Amino acid sequence: MIIPNLYEHDIHAWTQQTADLLRQRRFQELDIEHLVEELETMGRRDRQELVSRLKILLGHLLKWQYQPTHRSSSWRGSILEQRLRIRDLLEDCPSLKPFLAEAATAAYGDGVKLASKETGLPLAQFPETLPYALDPLQDDDWWPEGA
Repeated sequence: MIIPNLYEHDIHAWTQQTADLLRQRRFQELDIEHLVEELETMGRRDRQELVSRLKILLGHLLKWQYQPTHRSSSWRGSILEQRLRIRDLLEDCPSLKPFLAEAATAAYGDGVKLASKETGLPLAQFPETLPYALDPLQDDDWWPEGA
């Protein structure tokens, strides 16, 4: 049964109903306007997730570089986790790869803020622009040298 205005009342139920309609090839009954909106949102979410993961990765790499005496296994674990999640995202969404440089640049400012807050170091102590190349960011064996 098709429930009118289901999208506004229960997005989860709407997604299930839409999937069922697609499986049954009942295309004429689809809520095309909201389906297009949700597909566009999915693409934005993937881009936002990439930037978010890069913020955390860059923040931890900066902490690693600028506070070498405080390095810990939890920092190492967080760096590896973000690299793995970024890798998974890029494998699932290869069309994001050309966006990686832009995403890293966009993420860097917040990565600096994270590093500054967590280390107590002033923002001015960190480089104004992204100091790392893209390839090392994705390399599980690469670690920035101490500042």
